[in-house]
Amino acid sequence: MKIVVAISGSSGASLGLKLLDLLPGEHEKHLIISEHAQIVLDKEPQAIIHQNREIWAGVASGSFGADAMLITPCSMNTLAKIACGIADNLITRAASVMIKERRTLLIAPREMPFSPIALENMLKLSRLGVIIAPPVLAYYSKQQNLEEMERFMIGKWFDLVGIDNQLYQRWSDHES
Repeated sequence: MKIVVAISGSSGASLGLKLLDLLPGEHEKHLIISEHAQIVLDKEPQAIIHQNREIWAGVASGSFGADAMLITPCSMNTLAKIACGIADNLITRAASVMIKERRTLLIAPREMPFSPIALENMLKLSRLGVIIAPPVLAYYSKQQNLEEMERFMIGKWFDLVGIDNQLYQRWSDHES
């Protein structure tokens, strides 16, 4: 699979990098980093890196053939632009292409609480088939530390876009 990972906004940027690192090696990985996220990232992951201003990059074309795109984290600004069809940078253009081509797009909004405007934008995108999956924990997987919490969230995101993984303890009727 060709997987595009976009990191929008700076809060939670490390979670996006961890997601990229945990993607199985057989996938072709492309990374888009917003200007604000770039400031907080001090390492380059094993991926083809695209600058957000490079609107001409291959990931901005339907013929590129990305199988899935995950925007983790997604700022409210990026969410609003995608919901309104504004494609003024590579992240929003690639997301627009995923919607247009009816391919898998997962957005992980990073703020809370959500404003009514953000909720309306999420509902609009969800109705278009976009997966809205904020980084939310579940307690059945019994995370003991931040690493396990992050692996749970990333594992759930991988499940949603069809990437096999064993990153977290799954629900079992046999748990006591």
